[in-house]
Amino acid sequence: MNIIGNIIKGAIEITEKLTPSSNPVKNQKEVLHHLLQTAKDTAFGKFYNFNDILESEDMRTRFAETIPYFDYNKINETWWSKLHEGQTNITWPDNPDYYALSSGTTGKSSKRIPVTQAMIDSIKSTGIAQILALSNFDLPGSFFEKVILMLGSSTDLIKKERHLEGEISGISASNIPSWFRGYYKPGDDIAQIKDWDTRIRQIAEHATDWDIGAISGIPSWIELILSEVISHNKVTNIHEIWPNLEVYTSGGVAFGPYEKGFNALMGRPITVIDTYLASEGFMAFQTRPETNAMQLATNQGIYFEFVPFLPEYINEDGSLKPNAPALTLDDVELNNEYVLIISTVAGAWRYIIGDTIEFKDIEKAEIIITGRTKFFLNTVGSQLSVNKLDDAIKHLEESFNIEILEYTISAKRYNGEFYHSWYLGTVDNIETDALAQSIDDYLKANKNYDVARTKALKGVKVKTIPSSIFYEWNDSNKKKGGQVKMERVMAEDKFVEWELFVENNYQPS
Repeated sequence: MNIIGNIIKGAIEITEKLTPSSNPVKNQKEVLHHLLQTAKDTAFGKFYNFNDILESEDMRTRFAETIPYFDYNKINETWWSKLHEGQTNITWPDNPDYYALSSGTTGKSSKRIPVTQAMIDSIKSTGIAQILALSNFDLPGSFFEKVILMLGSSTDLIKKERHLEGEISGISASNIPSWFRGYYKPGDDIAQIKDWDTRIRQIAEHATDWDIGAISGIPSWIELILSEVISHNKVTNIHEIWPNLEVYTSGGVAFGPYEKGFNALMGRPITVIDTYLASEGFMAFQTRPETNAMQLATNQGIYFEFVPFLPEYINEDGSLKPNAPALTLDDVELNNEYVLIISTVAGAWRYIIGDTIEFKDIEKAEIIITGRTKFFLNTVGSQLSVNKLDDAIKHLEESFNIEILEYTISAKRYNGEFYHSWYLGTVDNIETDALAQSIDDYLKANKNYDVARTKALKGVKVKTIPSSIFYEWNDSNKKKGGQVKMERVMAEDKFVEWELFVENNYQPS
């Protein structure tokens, strides 16, 4: 009998039941007040007169009217750069303890995003809330005795003067509470290895020593790691190594495009739980099995606003136009896409995180991530979000019974005319003209795409390559493992580099 596991499971269920119901709208009003009150004496708070906002009759409206939108470049050049010059109390009291390094999916140079102790506490609190929500899933008592394999970036952080730097997954793992360390793998020694391939080999070699109940990480890299563990140990599926594996917490990108490949590595179905942890904070997590939507962490130091994701509010480079309206939780509607704006206990203010979301339950503040503002394919009026592109990939997998692990796309000119040029990561041998026709027909169900196909968009072209080429591309851009995600939509100039890379690194047989 799993006595200890059942005791832990029972304690979690009791704690969850005793936790009072949360009101997301009320939470958000309180969070905004806390942010403004705490930061009112910073340089940023004085410049934008937070005292005046706090005293206004409609704090949320005054806040939106007073403070402009900031992307990373704008807030870094104007405010965060002062921190690197030795100044203090800039956008949050004192100085940040960490900086999260993030090149994301669109650039080679790393962003340096402040991570304060208040943000570390926020991430911990949201993580605990996620653990409590496990009581809503039908998991055996034995699960709560097993360990969790967390696959992120190295926890060997870079020391810089008065702070440490690393990717957010490495920062989070280095701040795991002492009571949780007994449940955490691969453990400190392996987690500190900087070289991704070396770390994966170490995990594969130690895999049989661990009784893993859950794994956590970005789908593309999880697949690679599980494949390596399976190959190294000469088994056919991961459950032959970890028979008690019950849960996978996904994050970073939509799980849908990876589902088929992921399931092929399993010996039986497991519970997949979506999470939304970014360099700027732990935004949301799935709280119940009836939906794959995630509940926004509305009471953990992050204030959310939502800009309608419409062409009239979005510039060509994915940035927001100054007049774009920001909505609160009171105003959003179901099935509309929004650009997510955040203000946080790390001193980010009206910050454009770059993700687009859609509400699936407003009362519960449950969302799904639909894509990236910079990966909105609208060069010729097609208005395709990553969510629609992911759906097209899933359609191909189902229609042709194939597995597509990665993809990227660009609107490319051939002899002066635009085509959507797709690269699909698959080992399956399918006629590319048939794939192109199927994608084209499927996407014509979207009105804007269908109209674009009668005008400037002349057609679709498809090339298939091994998925390893995508990983080698990321490696060549120093973006391998951890929080790294493949760019789904490329600008024309970047696509030239990509195609040259493919040509030099892949020779079709």
